[in-house]
Amino acid sequence: MPVTPTWPDLLAALLRGEHLSADDARWAMDQVMSGAASPVQLAGFLVALRAKGETVDELRGLADMMLAHAHRIEVDGPSTDIVGTGGDRMHSVNISTMASVVVASTGLRVVKHGNRAASSSSGSADVLEALGVDLTLAPEQVAEVARRAGITFCFAAAFHPSMRHAAAARAGLGVGTAFNALGPLTNPGQPTYTAVGVADARLAPLLAGVFAGRGRPAAVFRGDDGLDELTLATTSTVWWVRDGSVTELVLDPADLGLERSPVEALRGGDAEHNAQVARDTFGGALGPVRDAVVLNAGMALAVAAWDESVPVTREGLAVAVRSGIDRAEAAIDSGAATALLERWVEVTRSFTA
Repeated sequence: MPVTPTWPDLLAALLRGEHLSADDARWAMDQVMSGAASPVQLAGFLVALRAKGETVDELRGLADMMLAHAHRIEVDGPSTDIVGTGGDRMHSVNISTMASVVVASTGLRVVKHGNRAASSSSGSADVLEALGVDLTLAPEQVAEVARRAGITFCFAAAFHPSMRHAAAARAGLGVGTAFNALGPLTNPGQPTYTAVGVADARLAPLLAGVFAGRGRPAAVFRGDDGLDELTLATTSTVWWVRDGSVTELVLDPADLGLERSPVEALRGGDAEHNAQVARDTFGGALGPVRDAVVLNAGMALAVAAWDESVPVTREGLAVAVRSGIDRAEAAIDSGAATALLERWVEVTRSFTA
């Protein structure tokens, strides 16, 4: 008969440098999400886990239990999420949010999961609000928006109310912990595919391992300049997840016919500023922001449209992403991205009209 863990047991194991099982991690997260863990216990756990170094099993256990406490939704048909973990301190425009609109306008349903800004000037929730999307909807309405608009947004603060129990400990610590990696793993709609940018090079392969363990096709990536997106400034490292395995690859914008641009060219501002950048980009404005958006949209489309007969190689990835970029550019140039955004705003507002 399994022995129920205790906080002293887990903390002592972590301080000895021992890895926890997924079940132990689930127990710890259940204690947190139910409000049974004190801020001191949680802070000690997060610091000890971070000092030891998280594992795939530990992250998966934490994420699985966080999902068990979340408000879940069901969205029919293939869907994807494009998300960044944040934390790169580059203060760029909302690339993944713009890429999400572009991908949805190609016909692939997007179930986006996000929150307000933590370390950036404008989070996904902030810029979507500035664009007119109503974020105050109930979970069942959020699912309906996906059906009617082809895209929807799961506001993390509303879908994971139990995370309030962790707020004091996280705020008091003021440093990155395993919780910073959980957002991309705990989308309440659990989409078919995921494209996720990770600022922390240490965490990227761990997230890929969780997706592999779940059997979910995904691309986890990190700009080699530290951007939590595919970058134009240099190469990006990609952890390609397919059929339960992870392949590490390199993606170079030069291989895709895109011009190199410094990360400063993607610098954003507050939510209103970034919202106008999004409108301009969907309206056909050219330059580094458009290139970054179609690059990241192209990756998401490549994950969903991958030809299983193609070897998972640097060359094969470049071909797939370039095909996705072509689709993304066509969606922008045809006006489909602007139309999709307008429809999304209209649908979310229809519930309170």
